[in-house]
Amino acid sequence: MSIKKRLILSNIGMVLLPAVLFLLLEMVIGYVLFYPVKGSVDQEDLEFFRSIRIYLLVGVLVLTNGILTFLVSKSIIAPLLRLKQSANDISRGNLDTKIEVSGKKDELNELAMAFESMRSRLKEADAMQKQYEENQKELIASISHDLKTPLTSIKGYIRGLSDGVANTPEKMERYLGTIEKKADDMEALISELLLYSKLDLPNVPYDLRELDLASYFDDYLEELRFNLAEQPVSLRLECEPNQSYRVQADRDKLNRVVGNIVQNSLKYMKEGKKELVVRLSSKAEDVTVEIQDNGAGVSHDELPHLFDRFYRTDVSRNSATGGSGLGLAIVKKIIEGHGGTVWASGGAQQGLSIFFRLKKGGR
Repeated sequence: MSIKKRLILSNIGMVLLPAVLFLLLEMVIGYVLFYPVKGSVDQEDLEFFRSIRIYLLVGVLVLTNGILTFLVSKSIIAPLLRLKQSANDISRGNLDTKIEVSGKKDELNELAMAFESMRSRLKEADAMQKQYEENQKELIASISHDLKTPLTSIKGYIRGLSDGVANTPEKMERYLGTIEKKADDMEALISELLLYSKLDLPNVPYDLRELDLASYFDDYLEELRFNLAEQPVSLRLECEPNQSYRVQADRDKLNRVVGNIVQNSLKYMKEGKKELVVRLSSKAEDVTVEIQDNGAGVSHDELPHLFDRFYRTDVSRNSATGGSGLGLAIVKKIIEGHGGTVWASGGAQQGLSIFFRLKKGGR
């Protein structure tokens, strides 16, 4: 019942209840005083009855109005006091105490529900802020580590050059080549960081256009086959010729997605025969892309973390493979920016499959 209806009924009750109760009590007292009397009524008894009526009326008014006022006030003030306490808790930063919400359909319950919704959202925002701060700390620590390693190496080789350790043209060339490679690694890391930071911003523009993934991957693998001509890599595209693989995608960003996945696969493939298979699967609303390699794979425990920034699997923790740890994190950002999803499957020594799903064109 709404507060307005409650107050209206209370006001009506303050008029009707005293009147009804007064009449009932008057009838009872009159019956007690005069029913046994035979003949005329004694004047003193009549005066006494009249005086009692006045006190009775005042008593009934005070009693009924007091009870009604107490009940109505309790039903309004008690929830307000609870809300006040909850508001004080929230102002002190205590967001864990849940606000009590009753099943009553009134303004106070709606207010309590609004407060509880606010508390819940503030708690979520606080958790997100703490997670963001923790991520920032991890980001700074990871950047510091990944930049310090090549910098230390560069300083060592420069010191070797200045000390005359590279005393032959061959050594000097090797030292300079190493310095250049480490500088390139730093440049690549900084470029990845800049891209990831841009993708992390809200409202990143996407130039979405209709794109046939079958034709796209056919051309992409042909170019990749040419670039990897000197490496024993088997490249294959699997798709049904009578299916539609047209999606809405930003071609430049899709190039980055596929490039990062392919480079990740090539980096961790086994020695000898290397295989990379791209499979397309079409459904009514979307197209799923699978890029599978025959590399070392990762454990099932590591699969959920592959798309975390700066995450490196145990098999990748060596200087030979290198990498920024941002490649698959960038993949996730771009695919989610398209409104799609990305995931991985596989197991240790079973190769790795990276999947992503994009919405079909015209949808």
